Amino acid sequence: MKMVQAIIRQERFENVKQSLEQRGFIALTASEVKGRGEQKGITLEYRGKPIQVDLLPKLKIELVVKNEDVDSVISIIRQSARTGKIGDGKMFIIPVERVARVRTDEEWK
Repeated sequence: MKMVQAIIRQERFENVKQSLEQRGFIALTASEVKGRGEQKGITLEYRGKPIQVDLLPKLKIELVVKNEDVDSVISIIRQSARTGKIGDGKMFIIPVERVARVRTDEEWK
């Protein structure tokens, strides 16, 4: 199993969530995060003066999927989160050794 972590624009979340759900990937965790990429933040104007915003608000989505579903999930997230502009996000794929459900004591390896 693998954990797919995707850092995306907040405004693209509903589109990503619906696209994943339509393909059968229901369970996920979403967290509000802040970060920056290669652009090192953005410059905004506040009261007529430029200010540098270093950390931008993003959303982190995490879901654990079977190894054979990873490429499909990556493709779904890419297609539904992409705007074509800098800051669309990144995905990280992490091995998961074991999953244990609290309520029923079920386990998967």
